[in-house]
Amino acid sequence: MIRAGRELFAGLPAEVEIRNEARVHLWYGDKFGVACPPYDCTEAAIDSFAVTTCCLGVRVEADGRWRVYAPHGLSDVFGLVVRPNPVLAPRSVYESKTARWRELWPELTVLEWPYGSGPAVSSAG
Repeated sequence: MIRAGRELFAGLPAEVEIRNEARVHLWYGDKFGVACPPYDCTEAAIDSFAVTTCCLGVRVEADGRWRVYAPHGLSDVFGLVVRPNPVLAPRSVYESKTARWRELWPELTVLEWPYGSGPAVSSAG
C-alpha cells in the first residue's frame, strides 16, 4: 500500500505518507526507547502523534460523507502553529520533525517541548 500510494500521489507538490499504525507497537520501542501499546483504532494512533497539529485524520465514509477527526481542533493547522504532544513520542522526535519543517516552512510558529512532561527518552535511534 505504501508503494502504491507513493505512485498514486507522485505528482503532488507535497509528500503523502501512508503508514500502517496497527504495526507501530512492534517496532516503536526499539527505535525510540519508549513502549507503544497496540492501538485499538485509528483515532488512538492519531492521539499519540508527536505533534498536536498532526493529530488529524480525514476519511470518506461508506455513504460518501467526509469524516474529520481533529482532537486538538484545527486552529493550529490554519494558524501554522506547531505544538508538542508529549503523550508517547520522546522530545527528540518532536525536535527532529520541527527542525526539518522549519527549513521547509520558515513561517511556522514552533512551540517548545514542555520540560518535565512526556517521555524522558531523548535518543532518536
